[in-house]
Amino acid sequence: MDSLDQIISFRLKKLQKLRDKGVAPYPAKANRTMQVGEFVLKFPALKRGGKAVALVGRLMALREFGGLTFAQLRDGYGETQILFKKDELSKRAYEDLALLDIGDIVQVRGTAMLTKKGEKTLLVNKLVLLTKSLRPLPEKWYGLTDQETRFRQRALDLLFNPEIKERFIVRNNLVQALREFLLKRDFIEVDTPALQPVPGGALAMPFKTHYNAVNADVYLRIAPELYLKRLIIGGFERVFEFARVFRNEGVSTQHLQDFTMLEFYQAYADYEDLMKMTEEMFVYVLKKVFGTTKIKYGKTTLDFKTPWPRTTFRELIMKHAGIDIDKCPKVEELQAAIKKKKIKLTYSGKAGRGKLIDELYKEAAREKLTSPVFLTDHPLDLSPLAKQKDLMPDKVQRFQLVVAGMEIVNAFSELNDPIDQKERFKAQAKLKKAGDSEAHSMDEDFVKALEYGMPPTAGWGMGIERLLAILTNAESVREAVLFPFVKEK
Repeated sequence: MDSLDQIISFRLKKLQKLRDKGVAPYPAKANRTMQVGEFVLKFPALKRGGKAVALVGRLMALREFGGLTFAQLRDGYGETQILFKKDELSKRAYEDLALLDIGDIVQVRGTAMLTKKGEKTLLVNKLVLLTKSLRPLPEKWYGLTDQETRFRQRALDLLFNPEIKERFIVRNNLVQALREFLLKRDFIEVDTPALQPVPGGALAMPFKTHYNAVNADVYLRIAPELYLKRLIIGGFERVFEFARVFRNEGVSTQHLQDFTMLEFYQAYADYEDLMKMTEEMFVYVLKKVFGTTKIKYGKTTLDFKTPWPRTTFRELIMKHAGIDIDKCPKVEELQAAIKKKKIKLTYSGKAGRGKLIDELYKEAAREKLTSPVFLTDHPLDLSPLAKQKDLMPDKVQRFQLVVAGMEIVNAFSELNDPIDQKERFKAQAKLKKAGDSEAHSMDEDFVKALEYGMPPTAGWGMGIERLLAILTNAESVREAVLFPFVKEK
């Protein structure tokens, strides 16, 4: 078997021969009259009519039988067989077939025909080389399970695994359906800064960089929240953004260092309004994209039919960990209860009571939540931007949508009391100083904006990749990103 270097050398020689013959191996323009998928779909009518069509695509196979050469042609919309016959092509064009390789991209013109075996085929009478491939396509890519190799060579992964490409077609349709749902409800789409002087809007560790032109340290945003709320203060009543956000945390089957968040904010609404709206949104989007509210995930079928059940942090943790968090108002009491139950938490950093409750929930309960469920009554110290509940001031007006053990949506009635907000930022700053790297930073500028007055507002956020992973039955959220980050070899 020839080595890779030899194969590339052979192809370079073919490239030079093509140039010597006056063939432009990388022309700028191509002409096609239909996509390959359309050719296959309309084949019966095309065969009856005998009309010539022009297709473009990549050669995925080449087989020569005397004066006949069969090939598989694939574009972004399908694949079909094409046939080169010596008496159908010019002498020069047929000679040039010897200089073609699997992987080359060509333009072919011809008519529809059936082979003796009944295969739909384009009988080619004109051939134009569009791109000469210098590196051979791998022979052993189908069924490749090594994620790192697939992610490093994503172009090949998409080329050989149609289901991977289909996932991102679904992503496009999903995003468009979400956008359509919001636009129909008078929301407007906006953009907010990705570089921020103070990272805020979520409890997460940011990426830090330096802005040379102004000689200042800045952060890649962990959320667009505080800027979207500035827009509400400024008079917009319904805004949304598909925002790329960056969180400097571990990579897992549920976490990414950069991902897309859909966030929207609605003035004069509360978190109860958004629970109802979330149910309406999911039914609308799933029917639009999949035609059903039932989605196969792993060995189960998730049914998004509404209404969805609701449960609280306290109920979940009591059920699955045997701890009543309301009877542990101090962090030391909660730590003692966790130790008594011999529950080991994966989080190793210093944590306040709210963070500890969140980690306990994740360890003991979250993975057991399969069907869509609303999780409510989050602890106050876990939600520095949410409005307190009137009758339970140690809890906030917040919900999360949990599906298949993953938090898909996070939403709450927004805190609009600037004095309360400042005090909560101060409490978070103390936690950060004590070692909680994910605690919220103090944002004086945002507090100042709140002092001008923000109407009652509800805010909502969802990670697109997590949702896509569930809806397309992916084992890891990394499969829901075209180019997930991989370490250099």
